[in-house]
Amino acid sequence: MTPSDFAHATDPRTPPRQVATFVLDQLYFGVEVLKVQEVIRYQELTRIPLAPPVVEGLINLRGQIVTAIDLRRRLGLGDRVDGELPMNVVVRTADGVVSLLVDEIGDVVEVAEAQFELAPDTLAGPTRDLVRGVYKLKDRLLLLLDEERAAIVDGSDVGDGAH
Repeated sequence: MTPSDFAHATDPRTPPRQVATFVLDQLYFGVEVLKVQEVIRYQELTRIPLAPPVVEGLINLRGQIVTAIDLRRRLGLGDRVDGELPMNVVVRTADGVVSLLVDEIGDVVEVAEAQFELAPDTLAGPTRDLVRGVYKLKDRLLLLLDEERAAIVDGSDVGDGAH
């Protein structure tokens, strides 16, 4: 976010933003609802040989082939416990539709722009690079994910500055 975007975000006259939420390793994330195409349960994946580690495979959504990105790997988190199946948050990006694999789907929440703050310094590594900012909710922090950056599959590690 640029400083002018932040000034707009903290204007109390700005209408609330709707955010689709999900959980990854006990972290509470969200993506703007307008960027979400759909949210679906686990889909069978077709593995892609020699794909970057963040690419879990491809899924078939009613004839549309969609790349599935494991957000746990993208964020440098540990692997899922064996037997736990991820859920799909299918988002629209400038490069097309991508499925973000998450642990658990949450609700759509409305957040006031006055609750928005830039990402805290306590966020480290790839997580800091992929979070636009945070919303301070009553009982937890909601990390606003940058879906465009999360969808990058060029094989470089997000946290190393090579994009």
